[in-house]
Amino acid sequence: MPTLKTKDGVNLHYQEAGTGTPVIFVHEFAGDGRSWEPQVRYFSRSYHCITFNARGYPPSDVPDGPNMYSQDHARDDILAVLDGLGIDAAHIVGLSMGGFATLHFGLEYPERALSLIVAGCGYGAGPDVRAQFVRETEAAAHRIRAETMAVFAETYAAGPARVQLQNKDPRGWEEFKSQLQDHSTEGSANTMLGVQRLRPSLYELEDKMRALKVPTLIMNGDEDEPCLDAGLFMKRCILSSALVLLPLTGHACNLEEPALFNQFADDFFHRVEAGSWNLRDPRSISDGILSASER
Repeated sequence: MPTLKTKDGVNLHYQEAGTGTPVIFVHEFAGDGRSWEPQVRYFSRSYHCITFNARGYPPSDVPDGPNMYSQDHARDDILAVLDGLGIDAAHIVGLSMGGFATLHFGLEYPERALSLIVAGCGYGAGPDVRAQFVRETEAAAHRIRAETMAVFAETYAAGPARVQLQNKDPRGWEEFKSQLQDHSTEGSANTMLGVQRLRPSLYELEDKMRALKVPTLIMNGDEDEPCLDAGLFMKRCILSSALVLLPLTGHACNLEEPALFNQFADDFFHRVEAGSWNLRDPRSISDGILSASER
């Protein structure tokens, strides 16, 4: 079973498929490396695809205590994957928790990212919901420890932005839920407390996002309510970004609409590699409605 070691000594399990330009896939809280199978099967025909399980997600190590889990750890674990595999730079693709990690990776290590796909990113990001998000993550961690993941997954997998997958693809949803039930109870609770609960709000990153020049694709489902406003905010801040909304789609957009997800990602990669992904034309940024602002 292939593993690599992070700077703080955590063993991460990874898998590889295909050859070519490298693509690193970074999973969400409710997923793991297996969550990217629809993408790996498609992109490994032309790309070197790498998936890995985050710390706390067996067969990766499950460190003790929430202090071993943070947004910085999640960001730097992507770097550990690149360094461990001898990769100078890669396309980085992340969903939800993985989307936050992908964005932070691009902000901190832009020279190591060929591009960023930031999907399903925004939970708890708004200043007006910050306190609520902290309460909900603490309650979720308590429930995970009290019930175990095998039980907690029953309700978490049927959340407001998960029922879309259940309705569209019951078989796929059952597989998603079964994999979620396999997750480590302790690792999931620590991830909820250390990564989810304590990560900075996207709105605290505005200056850094405005300086970001790495080609970025923001992708959300249009029924993933916590991510809609955050997606627009990122689009307005990141001058190298485009925004895609997948119709009638919830949170796990890569599983719900794999063909659409892959289509948009594939076109994005090709445009980046062709050198035709440009910064936003400054003439398109105005507070005018019919014409440019006179300010």
